[in-house]
Amino acid sequence: MTKLNLDPNIPDPDGFYDELLEVHQGLTKEASDALNARLILVLANHIGDRDVLRAALAAAKRS
Repeated sequence: MTKLNLDPNIPDPDGFYDELLEVHQGLTKEASDALNARLILVLANHIGDRDVLRAALAAAKRS
């Protein structure tokens, strides 16, 4: 089992945030929500480890 990493780990986090905002540009609320859902599923599939995914869900719920 891999431990969930909650430490800063994204090179150029501001750049990534800008890209995230850009991909949502011009979308309706519904389309933006759907994009977020697809992104979550793509990243969850990439992670693949159910224990890590459960830990991520719990961490997100606490925040």
